Amino acid sequence: MKAAIVIIGIGEIGSVFARGFLKLGHPIYPVTRDMDIEQVAQQVPEPQLVLVTVGESDLASVLATLPEQWKNCTALIQNELLPSDWQQHNISNPTVASIWFEKKQGQEPKVVVASPVYGSQANLIKAALDSLQIPCNILASESELLFELVRKNYYILASNICGLKTGGVVSELWQDHEAFVREVLSDIHAIQEHLAEQSLDKEALLAAMLIAFEGDPEHGCMGRSAPARLERALKIAKQANIDIPHLDALQSQL
Repeated sequence: MKAAIVIIGIGEIGSVFARGFLKLGHPIYPVTRDMDIEQVAQQVPEPQLVLVTVGESDLASVLATLPEQWKNCTALIQNELLPSDWQQHNISNPTVASIWFEKKQGQEPKVVVASPVYGSQANLIKAALDSLQIPCNILASESELLFELVRKNYYILASNICGLKTGGVVSELWQDHEAFVREVLSDIHAIQEHLAEQSLDKEALLAAMLIAFEGDPEHGCMGRSAPARLERALKIAKQANIDIPHLDALQSQL
């Protein structure tokens, strides 16, 4: 039997990976909200992979309680994810994927673009997605990973936050509201540079975001998490004393 894999959070995305790993022959040990994670760690002390698939709002609390023996085999796939999110919990070299497929209940995964992955278990993540015919590519460096994580943040934050005002789908958002998107992105970019603690290529990120827009032009802009994403961005900017005039104006309008 192949090595065990632990999955923390068995929602729609977690279930996709569970199916992929099972097809590869790996036994899966799920960790749900009502389970004692330390007890599971005693029963599965040396898994090949611990995949964290909880929502971004739950990530910090999960990583804060992650057993030490699992930290060297952790994999992360959350939205709004940057290196500081795992480094503050003494997780130094996780496998990280930027997931570009959508999974709704009762439906097969819908791919936007290929999902990039980086880290020691990147081949395992790719094999699991390959088994489900979900495209995935392995990145060559930490700098490439950072770019891809910020690209996803651009996509999620721009579409959700702009969608609070415009509604509609991503193709209409760029076609009909380009100036507004650029304004919002200027504030988002400032926040991302603060969180990444380095300068970022705004135009390259914009171009990469637009490729994702083209991958699913009918993707709705305003998901149910949109108001919380705006609130989180405003909170980060306030704490860091970042000037975000366009997000402040939008909040006032809403």
